Amino acid sequence: MRISSILVVVWCCVSSQVFATPHIQTWRTAHGAKVLFVENHDLPMLDVSVKFPAGSGYDTVDKAGVADLTNQLLKAGATELSEDDIARGMADVGAELGMAVDQDSAGVSLRTLSQAAQRERALAILANLLQHPVFPEAILAREKARTIAALKEAETQPESIADKAIDKAVFGTHPYAFDAYTTPATVEAITQQAVQDFYRAHYQARYAVVAMMGDVTRAQAEAIAEQLTAQLPVSGEVAALPRVNHLTAASEQRLTHPASQSHILIGAPGVARNDPDYDVLYVGNYILGGGGFVSRLMDEVREKRGLAYSVYSYFMPLKYTGVFQIGLQTKKEQSDQALQLVRQVFAKFVAQGVTEKELRAAKQNIIGGFPMRIDSNRKILGYLSLIGFYDLPLTYLDDFTHRIEQVSTAQIHAAFARHLNPQAMATVIVGAPETSETK
Repeated sequence: MRISSILVVVWCCVSSQVFATPHIQTWRTAHGAKVLFVENHDLPMLDVSVKFPAGSGYDTVDKAGVADLTNQLLKAGATELSEDDIARGMADVGAELGMAVDQDSAGVSLRTLSQAAQRERALAILANLLQHPVFPEAILAREKARTIAALKEAETQPESIADKAIDKAVFGTHPYAFDAYTTPATVEAITQQAVQDFYRAHYQARYAVVAMMGDVTRAQAEAIAEQLTAQLPVSGEVAALPRVNHLTAASEQRLTHPASQSHILIGAPGVARNDPDYDVLYVGNYILGGGGFVSRLMDEVREKRGLAYSVYSYFMPLKYTGVFQIGLQTKKEQSDQALQLVRQVFAKFVAQGVTEKELRAAKQNIIGGFPMRIDSNRKILGYLSLIGFYDLPLTYLDDFTHRIEQVSTAQIHAAFARHLNPQAMATVIVGAPETSETK
């Protein structure tokens, strides 16, 4: 939530941090949209995003893919603008339009020059496509064909096969796995009416989170937020997603593939974004597999034994419990050896925790690298959107170093034991040296 020109980082041997932080302003529009705004005039730019609870978790199994299609088709035309008008209008003023969907949310982002002529033209286009999309039948058919072609191509790629398999193994029939259930048949079943219904249900003003960062005043920001949300749909409640169940037993899938390497993924439900253990797990995972060459997995699997070029682990926190995942690629003939080693390293990590030396190094690296994560307006915008969507404290970034510094070895040990059981993990091996039934 800071830009490099006003960020002050002090690192000393006692790991004391000070960050100079601009003021986050927040309010709600007349129609209930939440707004987070940082005013900064260092660059003649404005970054805006509008996010909704409209991710793939709100799909249905029989029409998996509707969330993504709805989001992509927002830029396909509005009441007064064709698809070409939108693209040409943005290009004419040097603006960039972005679309994004994950399991929880979907949204639109805009980067534009802040001069009035360019800004007002870009915002007018954004307001129109957000509030008055038409979802043309011809473009829907084109995008369905494109999506189906991409899905068929993905069915041949070991990475995509592994990703879908692990999502299904970790989440089962929970909506967080619906993206993995997207097939040519489910996409083909999506109608214009289904897209319109999804839009009206999920792109509502009262659920919108508007984030703005850049060269406008508070008064201008208030007007922009109203402009972008005042005419959004008004509909019923968006039903909450069900809670994620933790795995109770291990599973393993070995899927044949002609690839020269085995693609191995190990996963389980991990942590929710608002869980009080999140920061502790984040620091612990940095030591386990999130810290690159300084992580235990990289040291044991690559450096000491040369079993993989890269091995990693991460938590993907969502509104409810997101995935924890370990991944690597290795030669087929050594996949069993690599898998056994990874499981051993992970089990030992959960059972014994981390050392004080590892923790000190992790804290220094995480805190020292933090400015790189907030060194641009666009990155700051991402954090504003995150804070707003997940109802995080406005001081989320201000408190970052303090939260990290407070993590202890005992907390890491306890948190990993609470959230992960090495004996109840799902494993997927694509390109396995032999095939067996799922255990």
